[in-house]
Amino acid sequence: MDKYTGKKLDGRYEIRELIGVGGMANVYHCYDTIDDREVAIKILKDEFLNNEDFIRRFKNESKAIAVLNHPNIVRVYDVSFGDMIQYIVMEYIDGITLKEYIEMRKVLDWKETVHLTTQILKALQHAHENGIVHRDIKPQNIMLLQDGTIKVTDFGIARFSSTASRTMTEEAIGSVHYIAPEQARGDKTDGKTDIYSVGVMMYEMLTGCLPFDADSAVSVALMQLQTTAKRPRQINPDIPAGLEEITIKAMQKKPELRYHSAVEMLSDIERFRLNPSIRFEYKYFEEKPKYADAVKKHKDTNANIEDDDAPVKSPALSAIKGIILAAIIALVVFGAIALYKGYISAQPKEVDVPDFVGLSINEATEKNKGAFIFEYESRYSDEFKPDTIIYQTPEGGSKKVKEGSTIHLVVNSADSDIAVPYINTAIGSEGIVNKIKAASLVPVLLYVQSEETAMKVDSVFPPVGTQVKIGSNVYVFVSKGVTKETAEIPDIKGLSATNAQNKLKEAGFENVTVNYDDNSTAAKDEVLRQNPLQGSVVATDYQITLTCSRGENEEKTANIYVDLPKDVEDEVAVTVLIDGVVNEEYTKSVIPMYNSTYTLKLKIKDNCTVLVLLDDQRYREYSVNYDDGFITTVNAYNYQKKQPATQSIDVTTANE
Repeated sequence: MDKYTGKKLDGRYEIRELIGVGGMANVYHCYDTIDDREVAIKILKDEFLNNEDFIRRFKNESKAIAVLNHPNIVRVYDVSFGDMIQYIVMEYIDGITLKEYIEMRKVLDWKETVHLTTQILKALQHAHENGIVHRDIKPQNIMLLQDGTIKVTDFGIARFSSTASRTMTEEAIGSVHYIAPEQARGDKTDGKTDIYSVGVMMYEMLTGCLPFDADSAVSVALMQLQTTAKRPRQINPDIPAGLEEITIKAMQKKPELRYHSAVEMLSDIERFRLNPSIRFEYKYFEEKPKYADAVKKHKDTNANIEDDDAPVKSPALSAIKGIILAAIIALVVFGAIALYKGYISAQPKEVDVPDFVGLSINEATEKNKGAFIFEYESRYSDEFKPDTIIYQTPEGGSKKVKEGSTIHLVVNSADSDIAVPYINTAIGSEGIVNKIKAASLVPVLLYVQSEETAMKVDSVFPPVGTQVKIGSNVYVFVSKGVTKETAEIPDIKGLSATNAQNKLKEAGFENVTVNYDDNSTAAKDEVLRQNPLQGSVVATDYQITLTCSRGENEEKTANIYVDLPKDVEDEVAVTVLIDGVVNEEYTKSVIPMYNSTYTLKLKIKDNCTVLVLLDDQRYREYSVNYDDGFITTVNAYNYQKKQPATQSIDVTTANE
């Protein structure tokens, strides 16, 4: 059995079962006894506790997810970075990976692909807006719940976008089927890197196969860099052309040709969802005629029909051919005239542009009756109902256009984008809150320590001009005044809780919380872990958390002196049983005459009964009290010496 299963972490998390094994950590299904909820705990493997690179990645994952709060991203509840164990407590997801779902379904229809991709992009939009690039987007890191909800997980190699770079040697090889070309080269990565991975996942969902596959990871990486994937519709003709265009644009090898953000890609997907027949005219895969074919066609057109070796034709035959040729030309001319008249009559009529403003999408479609092609754009306005058309181009009644023309409709949607307004921080927190609310955004005040005057607005995030969703949070950082005094946390591991608190107090720290570990075998009140770690420099009012041993499982030594029968010269087999279980350490043979006292130094964690056997005979029985260490002789028995074996003598008579 796994060494953690059945144990309790920090006296709080009951570990029930191992549910996932990764390269650097294992994931367990656990129960949080304090908050009464199921959680998943990722524990760094023991062999990596001294590996700085793995510890950095493990801590980086907790930092990345901790700043994110989105329904499509797994949540982090707690972290612990002790010397003996490092773990992250996360939201427990009862579902399967998207990879498992794709393997089960083989090919997903376009509606399901759009539904899943939209959730992934919204999660990435939130991460990118908080400066985090995932860099390992793949179906194995996407969890799918039974209700169809997506959860993005595993931010172990995520990077804050300002410093994002990574090489193939840094554990990237496992995700090589989904990594962007710049990531395979070790170049700088940003949000467009995640967009590429989303494009590959869309390709896989729509076609049932990967765009690039080979026998080795290195070969796949080279294909990512050099090879153009087969068009999805060549594999699955049922894929709508517009959705294929979206997939292809996301998978462009040059980052500048891809979608520049998750928001931009979501916009195209929304336009496609509203109008599945839409075409974006992204012509990255247009085939051009080969030079040789063009030359051949030119030669065929201008071929010299004179041949000196051709047989001489008779005048009669030439006349008949001339008549036939004239008849054919006449038919072609009259046919062309008829076709032209038919073409003129079949041309669409020019009509006034209808007015669709104020109608719902369904009402506009019914009114249109297929006369025009609709192109949609989402935008928010508090003057119209949701899903209502608030603007159109060209405007209704503004001019005449041919039937079949495209009309651009702007639809009122609360899921649309808006720019963070310019904010003069001098107007104070109340003025800023009102301005943010007026822009249909949600102000969140965060109080920070800085050298600024108390209650002065320090900064705003996201920055002014950033495109965010209607109803998104805008964080206003308000100064709490001059930075407080800081100090270095001393090393108090191994001290008692009282001595540790006194040492912290001497260093200037007053705010100390003590938690207890019920499973520790250390002495009662001994400090096992501290957070922050020794050497950290923090404000003196920072809350220091100590984890101490409750002492309930502390091992104690019970010394039992067994008096042996002094008159026994032969070797005797001593067997020691503790609560009915044989103790191998003290089960051996002795000669009582030379060892009149047999000393047992037993390690105990609770009250117990000790039984001593001599040659399988009950000899002494003791009761050991764990709390006070008192040992009582319960029963004493006499030892019966072993009888010497009788010899068989063959006596024969003289007569015999």
